[in-house]
Amino acid sequence: MSRPTRAPGRLARYGFGTAEGDGGARAADLLGPEGLRLWQPAEQEPVDDAAAELLAALSRAADPDLALRQLHRIVEAEGRTTEGGVESPLLADLHTDPGLRRRLIAVLGASAALGDHLVAHPEHYRALRTAPDGLAPTAEGRLEPADDGNAVAALRTAYRLALLRIAAADLTGGRGLEQTMAALSALADATLSAAYEIAVAELAEGTERPRLAVVAMGKCGGGELNYVSDVDVIFVAAEDADLSAATQVATRLIYICGLVAWPVDAALRPEGSRGPLVRTLASHLAYYRRWARTWEFQALLKARPAAGDLPLAQEWIDQLAPLVWRAAERPEAVEDVRAMRRRIIDHIPPKELEREIKRGPGGLRDIEFAVQLLQLVHGRGDETLRAPGTIPALRALVAGGYVGRADGEALLRGYRFLRSVEHRLQLQGLRRTHTVPAEPGALRWLAAALGFTAAPGRSAVESFRAEWVTHATEVRRLHAKLLYRPLLESVARVPADGLRLTPEAAKNRLEILGFADPAGALRHLQALTGGVSRTAAIQRTLLPVLLSEFADAPEPDRGLLNYRKVSDKLGSTPWYLRLLRDGGPVARRLARVLALSRYVADLLARDPEALRLLAEENELAPRAPEVLREGFLAAAARHTDPVEATSAVRALRRRELVRVACADVLCRAGALAPSPTRADGANRPARGLSDITEVGTALADVTDATLAAALRAAQASQPAPDGLRFAVIGMGRLGGYESNYLSDADVLFVYDPPPGTSESAASAAAHAVAEELRRLLGVPAPDPPLGVDADLRPEGRQGPLVRSLAAYAQYYARWSRVWEAQALLRARFVCGNADLGAEFEAMIEPVRYPADGLTREQVVEIRRIKARVETERLPRGADPATHTKLGRGGLADVEWAVQLVQLRHAGAIPELRGTRTLDALAAAERAGLIDPADAAEMAAGWSLAAQVRNALMLVRGRAGDQLPRHGVELAGVARLLGRDDPGEFLDEYLRTGRRSRAAAERVLDA
Repeated sequence: MSRPTRAPGRLARYGFGTAEGDGGARAADLLGPEGLRLWQPAEQEPVDDAAAELLAALSRAADPDLALRQLHRIVEAEGRTTEGGVESPLLADLHTDPGLRRRLIAVLGASAALGDHLVAHPEHYRALRTAPDGLAPTAEGRLEPADDGNAVAALRTAYRLALLRIAAADLTGGRGLEQTMAALSALADATLSAAYEIAVAELAEGTERPRLAVVAMGKCGGGELNYVSDVDVIFVAAEDADLSAATQVATRLIYICGLVAWPVDAALRPEGSRGPLVRTLASHLAYYRRWARTWEFQALLKARPAAGDLPLAQEWIDQLAPLVWRAAERPEAVEDVRAMRRRIIDHIPPKELEREIKRGPGGLRDIEFAVQLLQLVHGRGDETLRAPGTIPALRALVAGGYVGRADGEALLRGYRFLRSVEHRLQLQGLRRTHTVPAEPGALRWLAAALGFTAAPGRSAVESFRAEWVTHATEVRRLHAKLLYRPLLESVARVPADGLRLTPEAAKNRLEILGFADPAGALRHLQALTGGVSRTAAIQRTLLPVLLSEFADAPEPDRGLLNYRKVSDKLGSTPWYLRLLRDGGPVARRLARVLALSRYVADLLARDPEALRLLAEENELAPRAPEVLREGFLAAAARHTDPVEATSAVRALRRRELVRVACADVLCRAGALAPSPTRADGANRPARGLSDITEVGTALADVTDATLAAALRAAQASQPAPDGLRFAVIGMGRLGGYESNYLSDADVLFVYDPPPGTSESAASAAAHAVAEELRRLLGVPAPDPPLGVDADLRPEGRQGPLVRSLAAYAQYYARWSRVWEAQALLRARFVCGNADLGAEFEAMIEPVRYPADGLTREQVVEIRRIKARVETERLPRGADPATHTKLGRGGLADVEWAVQLVQLRHAGAIPELRGTRTLDALAAAERAGLIDPADAAEMAAGWSLAAQVRNALMLVRGRAGDQLPRHGVELAGVARLLGRDDPGEFLDEYLRTGRRSRAAAERVLDA
């Protein structure tokens, strides 16, 4: 092979030019006669064997170009302080000291920031020289005094030298991850201690030295500090007399450490940044006994004496220890734990979420949270678990049988890998980061810094990505399993990989996860997972994820009980467990609906096979009205017996109610939310609680189809004169497409006799059809009943059930009152003879949309009736502020205001003519009849009240209009509506209601 003709091409073989993209041209300049004089351009080879060894070392750096640039800059800086013609001491040492060469080049290729430090202080490279006895320099985090008149500057220099030695040992394999974290933590302790002494020395003359302890918290307290991190501390004074001087020392210490190394964060102290920087030991104890939340006790797991008065720090820890280990028994612990679990993934920009190694899915926080929670739960009875560091604590959990051996080892591997990635990312620029870069060059550097190399068919970056994905996936999978799998193994009566969770320990774990009846929950788990059958094995695989969903709900016990009921009914069917195991989000979706909605759970108990709907995105979209009507009519037509026909229709209705309710419950469930698509492939958001009008429309469409099919069955069973026309008119919420899950169907029945048929005969036949329709839909059955309510007919219950079109016209022309015209605002044809329905709607047009509007007396009458309804119909003892229907700013307030505007102006403004409340409200705003601000407040009040009313029905499984001010039902409603804090949600409801009420009153009084 001929020798290459260009030096850059030869140098590229050493890895130079990859980052620069110049094939090594820049490296040739830096290495050549005008640079480091290590390369002969003419001969295209190193100048000697020593130069060849140095080039080989540079080629092994994570970034050879960066290492070379930094080395060249250091030698240049060195030359500015030495006489001309003198060989570089650094290069001379690199030639003769292989250990120094390995350590320094590793640092220069992995850390631009430490390279910059060495450029500023070239002599500091000597800290990495091999000792005369052949040993590497110590890297235990100790500070070596520096000769400098400025104490803070000397401390900064000493800190950087110690950090340089730790990084060199870390990068060259001289220290493992745990040793590196321990050394960084020891360096933090030493720096805090030195800063403490500087601060004490600066106190005013005559000031007595205070007794002040600096307690390390967080990663520093756990002995697992990384290269760049805030150092969390808590300051503790011995007595009140120490507070003034102690606060001065603490304040100065924070300032000094910020100049020297890293920010000191004291926000974990009682009351956080709002509380005093320093408290006495007695003040700390009083706070933790009375006010501390569970997360504050969780933080204390890592507390460790660091600097200052170490005996005082240890006394503080010893005094608080009993409180820490009783934290899981506190009444608020369950909700605190839930809140902490929800905060595991913070608000990370979506584009960075998958690249976050700390807070992202499968990241470090997943591991740390799970380990600390298990320590809180089980550490109260097992002192071996009381270790501050994540790795020692996880090992203790495995040794104690609280975590399986295989799971523990997998988490340890994942933790070590993720922390190693974090260390390399931070070391590069000595800045705080937890995000894997997206830029290809930065990824190549990271993979090389972690020791990944190219393999046949796979680059170093691809190897890194593969391992990262493997660890993150395993951590995500084990995060739930870690909390729940031992519970299952404790009751499963099968070999359990070293798990030895006692019944008492299992009970403790279930209690902290929110189960009110741990013994009952354990019985359910035993029934589901006991034995060695394939079904039990699959349940043991599924239940960790399901229990995680149940634990997030206000009533975990109900979710588990409902799941057992469904499993008891379907457990022997071949598709059930297979669907849950292999059906993507099906298992978690099922867990969510069973835990949050008694309504859906009751429907699934009657029709368990309906859970297949959870497997397909498009199955969780409400069906189009024409599809529903055709399907319901076809089902009825298959049966000649009207009862059987109606039973088939009611079964279809039940399935559709499951469909809509499941979409409703899941619509705010993040990744579990359905995302159906149109037939043409276009995206379409699922209908759900996020759009209450679509829920009402979907439920009204189901009711329309049910009435149409039941009417067909009723007409087929009741003889009637040929040509008798019959129609059902929807009223109330059905007419306004605002149905809820337990709404009756408010209707009017209208008929038109055929020519030549007596009025009495036609009336009797129509009455028979109407009665049969009501009977068929009210027959006791396992399916939800649909009440057919005709009380809005003329003369109410005292009037005939059915009237002819002519009779309706005569009544409305002569006898109707203004409230009956108001009721007709929602009238629309539902089913039966469409021509007759259209004629009825045309007949009532002048009644509900009077051409001249309302008289003053009629307006006063509407206001009077509304006031009476509020007084008489609000249930005794009901809270008017939180009653969704008749309460302040709720459904009735907005509907009466909008309907008054329609009655007054729809005769002249056709855009107001509609049966939907929000559509009419928007039209009134556009017409200038309602102020836009008032319209917005009323729309918000109506929408939220309607959402809450539906959510109450889903949570309770029965009708109800009263939003409770506390308890599990309030929590369930808030969770369904996507809120985390029930108290904040209640405040939102009250605030929205007040504003809606004020706006509605302005419209009513206009």
